[in-house]
Amino acid sequence: MNKRGHIVNAVLLGAGIGYLLEPSGSIATLRSVFVVGIPIVLGALFPDIDTEFGTHRKTFHNVWVLAIFVAFPYYTGNLQYVWLGIATHYALDLLGNVKGMAVLYPYPEMYDIPVGVPVTSKWADVVTLLVTAFELAVVAGLVHVGRAELLRNPTLTTVVDSLPV
Repeated sequence: MNKRGHIVNAVLLGAGIGYLLEPSGSIATLRSVFVVGIPIVLGALFPDIDTEFGTHRKTFHNVWVLAIFVAFPYYTGNLQYVWLGIATHYALDLLGNVKGMAVLYPYPEMYDIPVGVPVTSKWADVVTLLVTAFELAVVAGLVHVGRAELLRNPTLTTVVDSLPV
């Protein structure tokens, strides 16, 4: 996948998740979109740092990097949404190229999804939008399930209220 595809995916995903978390349509919604969207965009661009040094689709395109960014917020209390950008970057790279990624780097084996399309394909933008729609559907389901759980268990409200965003 190219940089434009990663940015389009991240911006749409950040806006969608921000709205799902704060659907009031007020200033709070706009704040939520920015608080969620900016880290997702930064995370979506981060793995391609390995094009400048290292080996592209290896050095920063692996489960170890993702694990660090998933764990980081639990220890520091910040960068909560960066890992989403990184995860979506990986999904788009697996679906948006035919070369694959070294998911278990430094193990050199390259993995791909057999239905991946080349970046130059006329279907690359369609794949990007389909992946984004799927990601938003998953998040919407999780948010809905989470809200339903809050209605069943009101003591969780204090936990959720203490979360950022």
